[in-house]
Amino acid sequence: MIEPDQPLLELTADPDPWAQFRRWFDEAAGAMANPEAMAAATADREGRPSVRMVLLKGWDERGFVFFTNYDSRKGHELSDNPNASLLFHWDPCGRQVRIEGSVERTSEAESDAYFGTRPRGSQVGARASRQSRPVDSREALDVAVLAVDAEFAGRPIPRPASWGGVRILPRAFEFWQHRDNRLHDRLRYSPHGDEWEITRLQP
Repeated sequence: MIEPDQPLLELTADPDPWAQFRRWFDEAAGAMANPEAMAAATADREGRPSVRMVLLKGWDERGFVFFTNYDSRKGHELSDNPNASLLFHWDPCGRQVRIEGSVERTSEAESDAYFGTRPRGSQVGARASRQSRPVDSREALDVAVLAVDAEFAGRPIPRPASWGGVRILPRAFEFWQHRDNRLHDRLRYSPHGDEWEITRLQP
């Protein structure tokens, strides 16, 4: 368990935000279930925001990846306004990480590869559900699921063209560490040439 008042100092923070994220993610994984859960905020073309919880499914220095239906509300918002913000909240560690960046879709090969690893029930659901669209009843959704399951009985389920990955390409990170009296540590990483500049923000 991480002590909740462990300080976050410029002298001990990694100068590379990717390395700092890896350090904190690994520590969170040892302290809680589902450290990959994150809030993903989007906005429509008028700037009206929306937010929901998704799961981080991969990350490297290209960006942070989750998967969704491109015809969902967030899919349309990301097409109209290709910017997003992510928030990880690791309460047992007293930590948060905020990530802001632009957005791109993963390649079809990446989306196919991940779709192939999903449980069959999740694959069926991805084809049966028109995510974010109205449905008459739960029973109507269940009927659609049964129809897809029957259609592909005994054979692999192909990835729907409307379903795939989204990659957030960070332009800023903020690492937040709980401290007593709400005097929390906040370090923001911003690109500066080929390196990252660290700025301490007041709580």
